[in-house]
Amino acid sequence: MAEFFITGTDTGVGKSIVSAGLLRAAALRGLRSTGVKPLAAGAEYRHGAWVNDDALLLQSASSAPLAYADTNPVLLHAAMAPHLAAEEEGMALEAAALARHCRGVARLGHELLLVEGAGGWLVPINARESLADVAGLLGWPVILVVGMRLGCLNHALLSAAAIRAQGLRLAGWVANSASPSMPALAANIATLEARIGAPRLGTVPWMGSEVGLDAVAAQLDLDPLLVPAHA
Repeated sequence: MAEFFITGTDTGVGKSIVSAGLLRAAALRGLRSTGVKPLAAGAEYRHGAWVNDDALLLQSASSAPLAYADTNPVLLHAAMAPHLAAEEEGMALEAAALARHCRGVARLGHELLLVEGAGGWLVPINARESLADVAGLLGWPVILVVGMRLGCLNHALLSAAAIRAQGLRLAGWVANSASPSMPALAANIATLEARIGAPRLGTVPWMGSEVGLDAVAAQLDLDPLLVPAHA
């Protein structure tokens, strides 16, 4: 069984599509894959229920999907920083409760479990805690999604350093093209490969608004995630 926490260099860098691509890649191998979005900010009312697009994507990409309430136990309505949205809704967020839910899912049995955060690594969830504290309580290896755009080198290397400062292993990273073109894309990827200290799991090219999960899965390599860290 392999369990990972997925974070990004910022919001809007493609965490959900990469997470869904990894889940789909596992499903295509015949593995039981499950995705969880313990905390989401930004809700839409559909078919009589409030839902979040990212959580729905993870649910649809999982070969062993959970009920929506288990995929996304905490849904905040406003698309803003979680601690601000929670304060606006009179809700108290706690890292321990979010981590406890993820551990409960882990006990259900799977071969790949991905827990996707919200925004970047240090996004606050209350006055003293951030999503990094959720990952720290879980203790699972981390996958970093890097939105390939100007400024990504600094954001990626700072995020990698912060992940390790939390005492966690950076299991791998994914270069996700955040725009149709980026100057010196290959050189930027090479710079990260030389400095980030973790395997690149793939490069997802710009695919526009209509992104197919099979196409994303084809760009990703699961092997470094499925081999034990000590092997």
